[in-house]
Amino acid sequence: MSKTRAGFVALIGEPNAGKSTLLNRMVGAKISIVTHKVQTTRTRIRGVAIEGDSQIVFVDTPGLFRPRRRLDRAMVAAAWAGASDADVVVLMVEAHRGVTEGVEKIVEALGERAGNQVVALAINKIDRVRSEALLALTGQLNEMYPFERTFLISAEKGHGVEDLRRWLAGQMPQGPWLYPEDQIADLPMRMIAAEITREKLTLRLHQELPYQLTVETENWEERKDGSVRIDQVVYVARDGHKGIVLGHRGETIKAVGQAARAELEEFLGRRVHLFIQVKVRPGWLEERERYSEMGLDFSDGNE
Repeated sequence: MSKTRAGFVALIGEPNAGKSTLLNRMVGAKISIVTHKVQTTRTRIRGVAIEGDSQIVFVDTPGLFRPRRRLDRAMVAAAWAGASDADVVVLMVEAHRGVTEGVEKIVEALGERAGNQVVALAINKIDRVRSEALLALTGQLNEMYPFERTFLISAEKGHGVEDLRRWLAGQMPQGPWLYPEDQIADLPMRMIAAEITREKLTLRLHQELPYQLTVETENWEERKDGSVRIDQVVYVARDGHKGIVLGHRGETIKAVGQAARAELEEFLGRRVHLFIQVKVRPGWLEERERYSEMGLDFSDGNE
C-alpha cells in the first residue's frame, strides 16, 4: 500500500513575480487572479495540486514590498505568516529583473525567518533572458542563500513547472491528504467570485483607480433550475471613484459584469445571474471587518 504525503508550500517574492500564474498552472485552474497591475493578491489563497501520492497545498502570499498603509502592512504580515506556516518555501525571482533591492531584502529576511524550513529558488520568465545571464543570476542568488534546489521556469508557458511540482511532491511530509481529491481551493466560492469581479475591474480600469477598491459577495442564492444568483457590492473610498467604476452611462460596470459572469459560468459550469452595485464607503481601508473578509489580520496593519 502506498504511503500518502501532504503538506504546504508557500510561494513568496516581489509583486508581479508570477506567483499567481504559477499557482494556477500547478493546480490546473484559475483560482488566483492574474493581472499586470502589481499587488493584486490580497488573501492567502490556497490551491491544491495532486502529484502521484502527494497532495501539495499552495499558499499564494501577497507580494512582499515596502508597506506604507495599514492595508499594505497587513498584506506583508500575511505573506510572512503564510511562509512561516509552510513545509517548503519557494522564492520566485523574475529572470529579467535579477537581484533587485526588494529581492535582497526578502533573501535577508529568509535568513532570519526560515529556520529549518526547506527553501527552494524558482527563477521565472526565463524566456526573457539569455542562458549566460541565467547562469550568473543562479550563482549570485545561491551565494546569497543556501537554497535546497534552483528551478528555471516559465510559469506562463509551463517550462520547468512539472519538474518543480514533482520535486515539491517528494518534499511533502508523509500523512493523510488534507483535502478531498476533487477540491482545488479552500477559498469559499463567494470570495472566489468577488476576486474574479475585482480582476475584471483591475483590467478594465488599469491605472485609473488605486487600490482603494474592494468587492464583496453579499448574497449567493442557489436556484431550482440549477443556476445561481450572485449579488456583489463594489466599495470605493470616494464619490469620484464611483463615477470611474460605473463609467459613462454605466458602461464600465456593465462590461465588468459581463466579463465576470462569463468567467464565473465557465468556472462553475452553470448559469450565473450576477448583480453588481457600487457604493461609496470612505473609511473601508480602516474597517476591521473588511480585513477579515479578505483573510487579513487588521491588527497586523498597525505600525
